[in-house]
Amino acid sequence: MNVTNPITTLKPAASLAFPAILRKPFLLACLFLVAFLPLGGSLLRWKGLPPGYGAFPPPRVAPPPGLDTRYLVVFSLVALGLCLYLGAPRLFGFKAPVRVAPAKAGPLPAWFAPGVAVMGVSWGLMWFGSGLLARFSFVPLWWGFIYALDGLVYARTNGRSIVGSRKHEMLILALVSVVGWYLFEYLNYFALGNWYYPHAHLLTPFGNVVWYTLSYTTIWPACFEWYMLLMTFPAIRRRWADGPKIALSRGLMAASLMTGLALLFLMGRFPYPMFWALWVGSLLVIMGGLKVAGFWTPFDAMAQGDWSRFSVMALATLLNGLCWEVWNYGSQAFRNGVPSNPNFWGYDVPYVNVIHLFSEMPLLGYFGYLCFGLLVWVVWVAIAHLVDLEPDFAHQEVMAAVQAATSSENLPAKAG
Repeated sequence: MNVTNPITTLKPAASLAFPAILRKPFLLACLFLVAFLPLGGSLLRWKGLPPGYGAFPPPRVAPPPGLDTRYLVVFSLVALGLCLYLGAPRLFGFKAPVRVAPAKAGPLPAWFAPGVAVMGVSWGLMWFGSGLLARFSFVPLWWGFIYALDGLVYARTNGRSIVGSRKHEMLILALVSVVGWYLFEYLNYFALGNWYYPHAHLLTPFGNVVWYTLSYTTIWPACFEWYMLLMTFPAIRRRWADGPKIALSRGLMAASLMTGLALLFLMGRFPYPMFWALWVGSLLVIMGGLKVAGFWTPFDAMAQGDWSRFSVMALATLLNGLCWEVWNYGSQAFRNGVPSNPNFWGYDVPYVNVIHLFSEMPLLGYFGYLCFGLLVWVVWVAIAHLVDLEPDFAHQEVMAAVQAATSSENLPAKAG
């Protein structure tokens, strides 16, 4: 089985002739282009800014186009391929992982029970409560959930978790989360509102800015906690660790970068047909920019056949998305149409907005969370490289615990 050393020093990938002094400016320029290319397309489409631009949080602009069987078939085939990749990786050339017993779990930390309690109380308030406590339940619900997840990670790694050993990373993740989600809220204007917030009237305009900013702090921390938790399970950690060896060349990533830029421009020009480019285009630009500049990315290990990092992050974000959607749906469904949750969101996804299972999100939309998981990864990696942080800290933290557990199990018994 091809298993690479999990604790490695991150080295720039394929940096070759790219001038070191230009690497960060180049990456920063790529991030700016993610924001400005849709604006260029929008200027052609609308001779100005798109409808609804600047209203915060983004309102519903107009009903999108209805069902289109062509889009439905294409996206269904993509979804089927993703299901096969996640459910049967051996069909794609991955070798069956060697079965390894999970490390013995340690005690739960002090913050686990309070996290569960805050999450549970906030959940009840969001779905069935009233007044200000119900209105402001979203942030404590999610931070309680984050601390509960972290407690599970802590127990399963014998003390290595974000709260347990990297508290500063939690704060940084929260700040990156705010920056990252504001970027996507901005891009959403040019897609004419793939999602929208119908209950903004529950707060003042200033209150919306403050409350939504606090709400946005939860996105990246929750996804990374899910990632670290899933990586503590050997069957998941090794599921995509021994597959096809594919090196992503700089030329291929340059093509990815240019394709992503074109998609984002076209999204601004043709918002409904290109609604999906909000996620795919952004991913291709940031991923391509990182690789062209010679920075490490979660995709580099594909050259050794290890696809686990981005595969597990995609799965982690899908699981997190299920929680988002269920809690969001319930905050409205049990209230007889009386709004109480200012964070409640709906979807105006064109062409495929069908089949809703206890969720505002259409069924096919859940597969977008897989792509969003990769975006969460690369946005974090890009910002980490720009400000000289550890881009792979979550993976290395879990793998250090795995390596420590393995080493302790292999120690020779002491003589009696």
